[in-house]
Formats: sequence, structure tokens, C-alpha cells
Amino acid sequence: MVIGYLIWAVFMAGLFAWEGFSLSRSHDRWPTFSDTVHAVTRHAVGRWVMFAVWLWLGWHFFVRGWKFFLRA
Repeated sequence: MVIGYLIWAVFMAGLFAWEGFSLSRSHDRWPTFSDTVHAVTRHAVGRWVMFAVWLWLGWHFFVRGWKFFLRA
């Protein structure tokens, strides 16, 4: 359980570091995370892929292994 939190913390720290670095170095034109998402979702195929990834992540993180609370 702790290793999962550690992995998420490192991932989020990396994402924030990338965003902060790219926003602070705007004259070098490093792409921000929002620029990257915009480039992917510009086309319909990219939007469908992002939607499929969102569904897959939601299924694996929130639904899989979940027990129905009204089950006797």
C-alpha cells in the first residue's frame, strides 16, 4: 500500500515539475501538459483514445475488486 502511494507521489511530483519547468521556460517553448493534451485531443481519434484510457483507468482503480454494498 505504501509503495502505491510513493509511486503516485513521484508521478505527480514529476508532472508538477514538468509543468512548472515548461511554464518558467516559456521562451524556449517547452510544451506544457495542457499543450500536450490539447495536441492529442485535437483530432477525434485522440479524443476516443483518451476516453478509452480514462475508462480503463477508472475500471482498474475504482471498480475492480469493489464489493456491492447491498449484497447480503
